[in-house]
Amino acid sequence: MKTRITEMLGIETPIICGGMMRVGTAELAAAASNAGALGVMTALTQPTLEGLEAEIEKCRSLTDKPFAVNLTVGVVATEINYDDYVDVICRSGVKIVETAGRSPEPFMDAFKAHGIKVIHKCVAVRHALKSERIGVDVVSIDGFECAGHPGEADVGGLVLFPAAAQALKIPVVASGGIADARGLVAALALGAEGINMGSRFMVTQEAPIHEGIKQKIVEMDETQTRLIFRSYRNTARVYKNSIADKVAEIEAAGGDFGQVHHLVSGQNQEKAWSTGDIEAGMVTVGMCGGLINDIPTCKELIHNIMSEADQIINDRFASMMTG
Repeated sequence: MKTRITEMLGIETPIICGGMMRVGTAELAAAASNAGALGVMTALTQPTLEGLEAEIEKCRSLTDKPFAVNLTVGVVATEINYDDYVDVICRSGVKIVETAGRSPEPFMDAFKAHGIKVIHKCVAVRHALKSERIGVDVVSIDGFECAGHPGEADVGGLVLFPAAAQALKIPVVASGGIADARGLVAALALGAEGINMGSRFMVTQEAPIHEGIKQKIVEMDETQTRLIFRSYRNTARVYKNSIADKVAEIEAAGGDFGQVHHLVSGQNQEKAWSTGDIEAGMVTVGMCGGLINDIPTCKELIHNIMSEADQIINDRFASMMTG
């Protein structure tokens, strides 16, 4: 399947394994890339610059296919010198970067000077238009259904994807609520050039998450997520567990972030991811968890999506045409 995304990034399928904090390791990124998608390892998963350098080299040793590095700016509580991370990425020879959070404008000159293609994740068309103006190559637009931070406007993909594709000249990648071939075909029909999946790649054999968490996502339905941090204007979609319920209760009573911080701490999140206890901390997952029914390898996942997309386009749609 050829789209502007596959041609620009040199990948076989119009599928991106989005960068995910903690989950975006060299092993997962390489597995996604080897399967024909674009794997994305996450810079801030590595606590040191030396660790990032080593992780990029590890990924390069595991795949000869294109892969990207995600740099999420401004959403981590600790002080980070992003210029140092950008310098490591540029010197590494990586040719694709996925940025998220704040605007990548301060880093665009460095990325362009090193011939790096920039994919920027947005949650609104107005942010996408600003991204186009500052020179990003691709916009990945997150619909309301997504895991993590969907923004405050609550626009679902069915409207947001074509709105972005209509407004922009650069390619648009659809993100949020997509977990299978139906989502891929729908996104292409709505004007996107590809899809970005996070939750679906979390539930693969190569994802560095406890099998207990993966199984809980397999068992969930589309109603088992919850929005938290809305009163702080930093809305996040997470698995609906006792932690999320308690955070929502404190917010409803007017509590500030300091009153919920201990509940959503990185330490508790790490406990959930590593032990499989889904009640231990905040677990980020999208509504598309309700569409995830198995734990395949990345290779099986991509093969199934592409073969099923072919069946939808060439069999199901063709059978509907009359005359």
